[in-house]
Amino acid sequence: MKLIVGLGNPGHEYENTRHNIGFRMIDQFASKLGVSITKSKFNGLYAETFVNDEKVVLLKPQSYINLSGEVIHKFVDFYKIAIDDILVIHDDLDLPIGIYKIKQKGSSGGHNGLKNIELHLGTQEYKRIKIGISNNKNMDTKDYVLGKLSKEEEIVIEEIEKKVLSILDDYFQVSFSELMSKYNHR
Repeated sequence: MKLIVGLGNPGHEYENTRHNIGFRMIDQFASKLGVSITKSKFNGLYAETFVNDEKVVLLKPQSYINLSGEVIHKFVDFYKIAIDDILVIHDDLDLPIGIYKIKQKGSSGGHNGLKNIELHLGTQEYKRIKIGISNNKNMDTKDYVLGKLSKEEEIVIEEIEKKVLSILDDYFQVSFSELMSKYNHR
């Protein structure tokens, strides 16, 4: 069983913001699988489906992004999901827009949502897809990540969406090291 989590903030005011890239990607994947992420429990919206005969839970925590770990931990406990079967999709300020990176594990890199996940899971050993949103040093970080994507950024993110859907398809087909080798930029 796998848990795929998209990070973001709930509410219409946060739609199409840089911080909600994880929500956007998981919604696209759910749509491709023909499911809607509409069930609710443990302060999360989720869907259950099967990919290649394996049960998969798609999750959008509905606490603010900085408290995502609490929600994820409840789902992990309820479904008895191994840490190795968790994949988190999130925005990354340190990567330029248009760049993504697949990681087996690692530090939060200052991302408060990841810090909270690490706190509640007690480990950094969960898989992730980091999606670059760049960083504007002339703006307050909070204002920047909660800002809407520009038209130019939107075009770039639409291309990344296609890549992420391919990554997620392959996630169920190949080992994670093969996935990283195939998709990570050199």
